[in-house]
Amino acid sequence: MERIETKLAQIGSTREEKTGAINFPVYYATAYRHPGPGESTGYDYTRTANPTRDVLEESIASLEEGDRGFACSSGMAAIQTVMGLFSSGDHLLVSRDLYGGTYRLFEEWLTRLGLTFTYVDFCDLREVEQSIRPETKAFFVETPTNPLLHVIDIVRVSKLAESHGILTIVDNTFMTPYYQKPLTLGADIVIHSATKYLGGHNDVLAGLIVTGNEALSEKIGFLQNTAGAVLGPQDSWLLMRGMKTLALRMEKHQQNAMELAKFLQEHPMVDEVFYPGLPYHPGYHIQTGQANGFGGMISFRLKKAEWVAPLLRHLKLIAFAESLGGVETFMTYPETQTHADMPRDFRERSGVCNRLLRLSVGIEHVKDLKADLSEALTKAEVER
Repeated sequence: MERIETKLAQIGSTREEKTGAINFPVYYATAYRHPGPGESTGYDYTRTANPTRDVLEESIASLEEGDRGFACSSGMAAIQTVMGLFSSGDHLLVSRDLYGGTYRLFEEWLTRLGLTFTYVDFCDLREVEQSIRPETKAFFVETPTNPLLHVIDIVRVSKLAESHGILTIVDNTFMTPYYQKPLTLGADIVIHSATKYLGGHNDVLAGLIVTGNEALSEKIGFLQNTAGAVLGPQDSWLLMRGMKTLALRMEKHQQNAMELAKFLQEHPMVDEVFYPGLPYHPGYHIQTGQANGFGGMISFRLKKAEWVAPLLRHLKLIAFAESLGGVETFMTYPETQTHADMPRDFRERSGVCNRLLRLSVGIEHVKDLKADLSEALTKAEVER
């Protein structure tokens, strides 16, 4: 079997048989000729299937070792498509620490359609099991979580779900299939905000779904086609181009993140550092057991909240921006950006306080990143 580095580099390279094009072409057509009544080339209308999107979907299914892949117009569209599996009255257990946009979708939209959500600490399986109801239909988890990088044991969570006839849905955005494959650990569905590491260049908005079995594939395929929030051919092509270098980028992201995590850990202005690659991290041993790496995301708390604003103002190389997973390093302030739509008391119970910052470590030279952080921190302390 080909290694993942080979699979990534070769995405689409053998699929164009007529011309032998190494770079699979972009098919912009929205409609396709039918050979005759009741006959089809396999392509009828681009919402249902598109040759460029097909290559992407087949690639992510292979990378995640799943049954089928589905490409959506954004990460949130991917989550919304998966939520179409559930009906009014259904209940989901969700990891308490999660992306604020997911919380917003669940609480401000899907609750109006009759779904209910309970947010629990998935690192505590006793709490999870005690929260299961007769109407509970799925677990929805991120691991590592966003932004506090808690590590959830996918094997144990999936086994618990299976014993209760419950689906396990894992958001694998932070790890990507290069470092972690939840379906091989027992999960049923994997979701990606492919805008992030898979695209990798802050130039494409996309979401991906991978299903673990044929029955789920049929259901998600129906939902994707019916709702229509599919990824366009140009964006599918851009995403595949980004994915070809994923292995190289993830190694550099991780190398830089490890050095910056140690740098922040020793800095006198920093109170706590959250990075699963640090041996003292509570989830370190779980992470090393279920994944091949630790990724490029770090969160940390400053000792004083009044240092946050001047630190962000004085960054030069590192961008104060909301996204993550690109080649450029971004710093995010969850309280006012990614998690602003969460109620304050929920944020604080989850650990998202006004001293917390999230760092998406890019592929720049790490000495330049350290210098930028060090200078900004020094100036922030002076201005306090």
